[in-house]
Amino acid sequence: MTTLYTAAAAFLFLTVIAGLWRVLRGPDPGDRLMASQLFGTTAAAIMLLLAESGETPGLRYLALVFASLAVVSVVAFARLAWPEESMEDES
Repeated sequence: MTTLYTAAAAFLFLTVIAGLWRVLRGPDPGDRLMASQLFGTTAAAIMLLLAESGETPGLRYLALVFASLAVVSVVAFARLAWPEESMEDES
C-alpha cells in the first residue's frame, strides 16, 4: 500500500509542475491565483500521502500549514485585487 501512496504523491507532484506553467504564463491574475491555490492544496495532499506511506505523523501538521497558507494567499489576493471603496465615496 505504501507504493500506491508514493505513486499518488508523485503524480500530484507532476500536477504542481504543470501548475507552475500556468503561474508563469497565466493570461490574467485569476489564473495565477488558481494555480497558487493548486500548489497549497496539492502540497497538503502530498504531505498526507507521504505521512501514511512513511508512517510519519508529523507530516500531517505540515499538511495543515500548507492548507492554511493556501487560504491566506487567496484572502490576500482578493483584498489586493478588489480593494474596498472608501467610506467617503459612499456619502
